[in-house]
Amino acid sequence: MNIILQSTITCPECGHKKEETMPTEACQYFYECENCKKVLKPKQGDCCVYCSYGTVKCPPIQVGTNCCN
Repeated sequence: MNIILQSTITCPECGHKKEETMPTEACQYFYECENCKKVLKPKQGDCCVYCSYGTVKCPPIQVGTNCCN
């Protein structure tokens, strides 16, 4: 199975989009939008900002594990 490491995060505050490389060893709980400086946190039920605001879910979710703990 190929894991996709690139995901585009879209800021819900200003709509700014940026492609980022997801970490493989840890979840990213916080992400600061480079445009409006809002700090994004995962939505309830999601393990990280990529699962909440990215175009691709984080690597642990892609391989079928429960979350990034």
